[in-house]
Amino acid sequence: MTSRLSFSVFFLASFTIPVLSHFEYPHLHQNDLLSNNTNPSPFGVLRNVQGCRKGENINGIRNLKLYLSRFGYLNYQNNPNVSNPREDDFDEELEAALKSYQVYYNLTATGTLDEPTVSKMVKPRCGYLDKETRQHNDGSLHTVSHYRFFQGRPKWPKEKRHLTYAFGSHFPTRFMRPIARAFNKWAIASRLHFTFSRARTYRSADLKISFQRGNHGDGSPFDGRGGVLAHAFAPTDGRLHYDADDNWVVGAVPNAYDVETLALHEIGHLLGLGHSQVRNAIMWPTFNSGVTKGLSSDDIRGMRALYGI
Repeated sequence: MTSRLSFSVFFLASFTIPVLSHFEYPHLHQNDLLSNNTNPSPFGVLRNVQGCRKGENINGIRNLKLYLSRFGYLNYQNNPNVSNPREDDFDEELEAALKSYQVYYNLTATGTLDEPTVSKMVKPRCGYLDKETRQHNDGSLHTVSHYRFFQGRPKWPKEKRHLTYAFGSHFPTRFMRPIARAFNKWAIASRLHFTFSRARTYRSADLKISFQRGNHGDGSPFDGRGGVLAHAFAPTDGRLHYDADDNWVVGAVPNAYDVETLALHEIGHLLGLGHSQVRNAIMWPTFNSGVTKGLSSDDIRGMRALYGI
């Protein structure tokens, strides 16, 4: 994560908590979660402008611009030509950004905020950008690779093949083993080009894993339940954060998210992979509750291509 924008209140919580205690977050410890989750997605506000299209000025279109800016499709808040009275204008730039989003997610590129597009936008997802990454092209005439790398292709240096990881203060112990399994799966996929082990101290670890909440000081605030689930940074930063406001469990549990599935995705970022356009890839940006997911051939090819394995 190299750069972040500031977002309106519907995208982020307004408080910071430096250290998370497991006593404050009982949902991090149990699988017997309530099935009637009443907390709406923080992205659900986009449904208020469903159906909007170029040429319209509707209260709330600004939120669509913020969403598309947040995930790399539109340079909205850094655009000096955008003035406050015109923030809810659906202009040509917004239409082009929306079409780009629709193409990325294999939707019909209508340029209109139709129901299939809104339904995709409100899904829980990784917090990293979709469009800052660069698509790999191996030069083959008929072959298209869907895995992506970060801009500039950052990766761990050749001499850094063994990476250590550690968990933040009060990290739930029952989640440590599933995350260790995720590291092992990436090690096997790399043909042991990478190996991983737990560090003696948090400070000395190459990779630092923690639960965070709201504005936690890394320039990418979490937004409460059902929005951004987790995020991680490109090599060689090493930070991986879960949003403590979401329901986390081990395995496939209704209305909750599997810690190992998200670890597999975020470790991919830690190794240098961006988001994939292959729906069954672990590096696909969105996630469904109540399911588990593993590495796909696209994920493995991407990692091996990046490191020449």
